[in-house]
Amino acid sequence: MTQNNFYITTPIYYPSDKLHIGHAYSTVAGDAMARYKRLRGYNVRYLTGTDEHGQKIERKAKEAGTTPQQFVDNIVAGIKELWSKLDISYDDFIRTTEPRHKQAVEKIFSRLLESGDIYLGQYEGWYCTPCESFFLENKLDNGNCPDCGRPVELVKEESYFFRLQKYADRLIQYYEENPDFIQPESRRNEMINNFIKPGLEDLAVSRTTFEWGIKVPGNPKHVIYVWIDALSNYITALGYGSEDQSLYEQFWPADIHLMSKEIVRFHTIIWPCMLMALGEPLPKKVFSHGWLLMKDGKMSKSKGNVVDPVTLIDRYGLDALRYYLLREIPFGSDGTFTPESFVERINFDLANDLGNLLSRTVVMIDKYFNGVIPSYIEGATEFDVALLETVRTSTAKVEEAMEKLEFSVALTSIWQLISRTNKYIDETQPWSLVKDETKRPVLGSVLYCLAECLRIASVMLQPFLTRTPQKMWQQLGIVDSSLTAWDTIHSFGTLPSGTRVEKGEVMFPRLEVEKEVAYIAESMSGGAVPAADEPKAEAAKPVEAPPEQAPEISIDDFFKVELRVAQVIAAEPVKKADKLLKLQLDLGFEQRQVVSGIAKFYTPEQMIGRKVICVTNLKPVTLRGELSQGMILAASQGDQLTLATVSDEIPNGSVVK
Repeated sequence: MTQNNFYITTPIYYPSDKLHIGHAYSTVAGDAMARYKRLRGYNVRYLTGTDEHGQKIERKAKEAGTTPQQFVDNIVAGIKELWSKLDISYDDFIRTTEPRHKQAVEKIFSRLLESGDIYLGQYEGWYCTPCESFFLENKLDNGNCPDCGRPVELVKEESYFFRLQKYADRLIQYYEENPDFIQPESRRNEMINNFIKPGLEDLAVSRTTFEWGIKVPGNPKHVIYVWIDALSNYITALGYGSEDQSLYEQFWPADIHLMSKEIVRFHTIIWPCMLMALGEPLPKKVFSHGWLLMKDGKMSKSKGNVVDPVTLIDRYGLDALRYYLLREIPFGSDGTFTPESFVERINFDLANDLGNLLSRTVVMIDKYFNGVIPSYIEGATEFDVALLETVRTSTAKVEEAMEKLEFSVALTSIWQLISRTNKYIDETQPWSLVKDETKRPVLGSVLYCLAECLRIASVMLQPFLTRTPQKMWQQLGIVDSSLTAWDTIHSFGTLPSGTRVEKGEVMFPRLEVEKEVAYIAESMSGGAVPAADEPKAEAAKPVEAPPEQAPEISIDDFFKVELRVAQVIAAEPVKKADKLLKLQLDLGFEQRQVVSGIAKFYTPEQMIGRKVICVTNLKPVTLRGELSQGMILAASQGDQLTLATVSDEIPNGSVVK
């Protein structure tokens, strides 16, 4: 059977002193897609790299007292180190200073010159060195660059031009015949309405005001400009223009060019027209994601809001960062990074939902079946049908979402399975089943279902989290790689009974919210942060199986908990948290705010006016960015929850004994 090829690229990055979390976003997304396609049996080629020529590099190297080549060599080493730390599984890293690239670019330029698609002329225009872009005067923003806001300089020089106008009609036709070429669709409309319809102008593709770049063959006073130099990397990395074009013939056209929205114009207008002029196929899709912003806008050193991915990885682990990047923001839209949302994703999704489920399952198998996964009985409980339906729908949604590069949707679907499996524990109550020896086969089947759902979730997590699946397999006793193949997610019951589990360390210790938010904020501002060997979080104890009866305590222990009557005077949902309500409580002597996970059982309207019992001497915490100064009491059974209340006649603030 012929193996399908899949070629995905992320932008080649301009070497800068420090890459921030926004730079990591594109590359982690590309890596997730590459890993997914490999799991589906594709022959994948994933390309990234660096764009190392230009006037800006030449100036920075001079300021640093070094050569441009030495300058970029030092920075590229740091970029490769970051990609390694992020577990980026690229198949090729192209540098535009490599001989293979330079030689191919010279051939591309010569070919376009010979065909008449490049010609020599005079250029006069406004140039922004940081953006490496020319602008007409009417496009400037108060005399500054419309993209970055920095000053521009008037440039007059002899230049080679590419006949961009010549291909405008063909480009529009290609858009019409290939409606999925530019994604999301809003970017396609932007290219047509803002750039193509107003009229394309021929493009200056050489410079004479600096030396650092690939020289024009036969006219070395000209340096080939970024449009041809950098954009060509996608085919020069495949050997285009070399003696061996086998990779080019195998993988081109690219399946996906993945990039941030500010460079879509170059990849959907200039690059396709260049390929048309060369007579080569166009890429199948250009997908533009949004920006990862801060509350005060884009990340920048001047604002003091740069988030260093290495800082987050070293303190919280690689998978915590990868999960946040791919889960928090719908791919294609802008999103905002906040320390609070980062910490809460770790606590709620990774520690509470996934980590807790694994710990509970392994502990119960160890306790009730001596660490051996028992046998599965189809339909052993009335809740099995709903669980298996969630398995079916979640796996289908994940595959559908990944084909659309909807990484957040895919992870949400995986978490629907994880949440449903946690609910299955509450429904089946293994700690009650174990009391009845006649229910032992049912208990065994319940625990098997938990382990099998975890196995299926671990398989689907592989594109996103590179370390966590292996840790899950170790605790579940999975050593046979065939059990982690992608196709097995569609076959419930694949995990062999008799497999021995192994209790392990907690994968995601629960974090102290205020402490970690302060740490991240301090690291963003460039201030002093705690030493690297400082504990990352409170060490969370492994979750034990629910006890048959809680251990006895003394009356003195009980009286340490302060319970008071409170009345709800206001209630509203917590943003981006479907389980939480923010309650304002009247305690008689004061008012305070409590965040409670009751939103699925009570609406804000139902809560207002209710008398509840509040634990008032709990240490305050921050949940989803909201301060919670206590906890209200409720009783739960399965998927039911009822608040503990008192008579309306009891005054607010009364002590409950």
